[in-house]
Amino acid sequence: MKEQPSAAPRAAPHVVQREPADRVVAIGLRNPWLSDLYHSLLTLPWWAFLLGLAFVYLGLNVLFATLYLRGDGAITNARPGAFSDAFFFSVETLYGNVVMTVEALFGLTLLAVVAGLVFARVSRPTARVIFSKVAVVTPYNGIPTLSFRLANERRNQILEAQVSVTLVRDERTPEGEWMRRFYDLQLARQRSPIFAMTFTVMHPIDPASPLWNATAASLTAEAAEIVVTVTGIDETLSQAVHARTSYLAHEVVWGHRFADVFTQTEDGRLAIDYRRFHDTEPDQLPAPSPP
Repeated sequence: MKEQPSAAPRAAPHVVQREPADRVVAIGLRNPWLSDLYHSLLTLPWWAFLLGLAFVYLGLNVLFATLYLRGDGAITNARPGAFSDAFFFSVETLYGNVVMTVEALFGLTLLAVVAGLVFARVSRPTARVIFSKVAVVTPYNGIPTLSFRLANERRNQILEAQVSVTLVRDERTPEGEWMRRFYDLQLARQRSPIFAMTFTVMHPIDPASPLWNATAASLTAEAAEIVVTVTGIDETLSQAVHARTSYLAHEVVWGHRFADVFTQTEDGRLAIDYRRFHDTEPDQLPAPSPP
């Protein structure tokens, strides 16, 4: 699997977008906003969605208020030529003569679409998964191992959690072209039947690994990125949820391991100190040299 060739290796943004700067600029691609309006409205931030809804609501009432003013005496007891009377009459009623019948059609359609959009946005299942801010490379059972941590921020469980990790990097072909290639990383354990607390994902860097012979410098030169996706079933919602993140080359810390987050309370109960979830510490053994 590959993308279009690039002229030279480059410092790529995150494949998994964390901020607007990670968005890749698309040149020559038609704008699908209107042709895919429903999806576009679902992906808007809440402030933009509510602001747009307010503009549509006010705009329709201004339109129909103007139509009311065109009819002589269309509104009983309204002051002649008073736009405010026509506007507030439009807001207060959806029934009446021909103009109001058309308005009712628009109003009912708008209410149905807005109700569907609000329901879809509110009921859309989401996962609250915490990813460690960095990944580490440290020996495990004598083998250099790429590791990062996950945690379920909610107090429920994610059933049948599956983790997928992919290495994305630039490579030069024998013809001299640079290609963006994708490699699946085999994990020591990629499935957890119940994901309730923390989960350390580990990829052994053995001769079969795409990271074999890799170093911090080589990952930077190849604009490498490690893309992580997590899927599972939320036990509360009984629906599939997913989360994702990615690590760039400078977010992979070599020769460090994660700090221990498990502890005990004064009464002997198991506890997890999430204040140390992202902390790393140097290996007690010498830092692993590239294989």
